[in-house]
Amino acid sequence: MNKSVYAIATMDTKGGELLYIADRIRAAGAPCTIVDTGTAADPVGAPDISRETVAACHPEGARAVLEHTDRGRAVTAMSQALVHFLLAEFHAGKVGGAIGIGGTGGTALVAPALRALPVGVPKVLVSTVASGNTLPYVGTSDFAMLNSVVDVAGLNRVSRQVLGNAAHAIAGMTLNTPPAGDDKPTAGMTMFGVTTPCINQVREPLESAGWDCLVFHATGTGGQSMEKLAYSGMIQGLLDLTTTEVADQVVGGVFPAGPDRFRVLGEREIPCVVSLGALDMVNFGARDTVPEQFRSRILHVHNEQVTLMRTTADENREFARWMAPRLNAAKGPLTLLIPEGGVSLIDAPGQPFHDPEADAALFEEITRLFEACNERRIIRVPHHINDPEFAEAALQAFNAIAVR
Repeated sequence: MNKSVYAIATMDTKGGELLYIADRIRAAGAPCTIVDTGTAADPVGAPDISRETVAACHPEGARAVLEHTDRGRAVTAMSQALVHFLLAEFHAGKVGGAIGIGGTGGTALVAPALRALPVGVPKVLVSTVASGNTLPYVGTSDFAMLNSVVDVAGLNRVSRQVLGNAAHAIAGMTLNTPPAGDDKPTAGMTMFGVTTPCINQVREPLESAGWDCLVFHATGTGGQSMEKLAYSGMIQGLLDLTTTEVADQVVGGVFPAGPDRFRVLGEREIPCVVSLGALDMVNFGARDTVPEQFRSRILHVHNEQVTLMRTTADENREFARWMAPRLNAAKGPLTLLIPEGGVSLIDAPGQPFHDPEADAALFEEITRLFEACNERRIIRVPHHINDPEFAEAALQAFNAIAVR
């Protein structure tokens, strides 16, 4: 094995713990490179990569990192430098995996660099905050966070076990990376429970035709994860049929799309078929968590942890206004499909969210704002999104623009 596990920490405060992890990684049979990201005192122990080397990768040079008297600003600058350093080492073919350790500051320092590594590269972060809300640290990445249980402050009967487990985990991941897959083209697809029939009817024929289909749950990070893979070149086509995250972004639900949703379309020439799946709903948590201003609205308890709110005609027009400029900026071929019969399982005759007038407001506004041209088409499909006829229309649209 030529690649190494990069073990990262602020060695002015976590040097002994990092050296212990490195020893355990090497004992497990994996090469290890020790990286110091300290910004204060001299390191405890000798790193393989000095803090000066990492800091020099900052866009403004090492002085922008090491000459700060404010620790918070120094840590932020070192974090930026580490991103550039680790990516450069990865692209040079040196990084087989990465592991970081830290408290709140060390976690915030290392996490952006781990997120920057491509999906599939083994990465672990041992942290004192791993038992809380990890979304700000992990984002759309695939790195594993391990709760340190005790503070990362010395070696003791607990920390030795936890850090040793983490060391063997990253060594095992790195030494046993699965072989590369075949050369099938990859399609990214967005799905919610209420659009599952649609996605299954699209996915199965594509897989039979030789596509490797990646389905993303449209829970905020789902769409962002799909687009991150599209940026990296791991996805060759998009079937973004469930755009419900836009509703949460605009209204304030718990699964927001994020401000950069659809940006990949304007920066990569990637074929995309997009639709309006589940834009009839905004997602909240348990019913008693629904904000006061929405409690008189039409609500549907999906389960004990998820409450859905029917969107109004005015909100639907706002969704169209949010989406249209982003779709109009697409550099690659794009087809927008409008399911005139309804956008979710519960937006159908006899179902709690059936509201043809609200749907019509969405359809008419996005049709008005969408700038059709040779590369961008809009097709109104006179069927429900979960009908076989809609799935067939989606397949035909995708096959017409996808490059295999």
